[in-house]
Amino acid sequence: MKINDRLYGEADVEPVLDELIRSGSVQRLKGVHQGGASFLVNPGWNVTRYEHSLGVMLLIRKLGGSLEEQIAGLLHDVSHTAFSHVIDDVFQMVNEDYHEQIFSGWVRHSDIPDILHTYGFSHEKLLYDDSKWTLLEQPAPALCADRIDYTLRDSLAYGFAEKDEIAEFIETGLTVFEGEICCTSISAAEWFTRLYYREVVDFFMHPLNLYGLKLVSKVLKQALEMRLITKDDILKTDDELIAVLNESHGLKGELKKLSTAKQRVKQGGPNDFTFHQTLKTRLIDPQVIQNGRKAPASSLSENVRQMTETAADAMEKGAYVKVSQ
Repeated sequence: MKINDRLYGEADVEPVLDELIRSGSVQRLKGVHQGGASFLVNPGWNVTRYEHSLGVMLLIRKLGGSLEEQIAGLLHDVSHTAFSHVIDDVFQMVNEDYHEQIFSGWVRHSDIPDILHTYGFSHEKLLYDDSKWTLLEQPAPALCADRIDYTLRDSLAYGFAEKDEIAEFIETGLTVFEGEICCTSISAAEWFTRLYYREVVDFFMHPLNLYGLKLVSKVLKQALEMRLITKDDILKTDDELIAVLNESHGLKGELKKLSTAKQRVKQGGPNDFTFHQTLKTRLIDPQVIQNGRKAPASSLSENVRQMTETAADAMEKGAYVKVSQ
């Protein structure tokens, strides 16, 4: 199977990856948007979990990761619910990890174990302990394939960065040192840090994005209380779940408000807002290779320290959103 990705180009993948990609479990992710409900308020915010999952797999591949780690990368988001992290708001998951908590149970009841077994792999050995996959996942503020791909992918799609500068960063700005993804220079670390905080502050905390999250979360809570949907329904695709929600005239009316959000939603202030929203704090501090050793970018660059301080302050304050009728 040959796949073509907008960030990493063309790649021929092994039969096990081919079959996993074609599986119903991974194909479902084509209908799950990475930005939660954001696509409902801005159709341009339309990156899917499928694109991201293939991207993480390909980045691990590009960095020399094993086939096993590529499999783990491809499948790391397979249990994401409809509307992605909106469900974390519905269930008040402070760490935004609902999909991680249901991951093992979801996989065990999917088509994935049989596919892996066919090719001599064990889902128990590959998928339930990310600590063994140091390229795929690292605790913040370190770099990892997951964090890098969603930042680069969203930034290209939403106009935060150009394709050629992203390609240069992938080709020359990243390396693997002692099993960890690092930046090859201070300038590369500064570039990625700036992009990452633009993603977190300018996209995640955008008033339109937060309004979409808040309204869809409210509708889903009501639908669960009405027993119009169950927890099983949130494992549908976004469009499938919307179709169920639209069966209720009242909920359909609420969802229709999303289509006019651009005209009604704007940045508010501490003394003039409809609601105030904070999100999980997300910081980044890439390791940089200097003279054969790695060091956190914040210890080498005043720019990185200042960007982190500014972003952390913005995240702590949260966003004030003003909504007109």
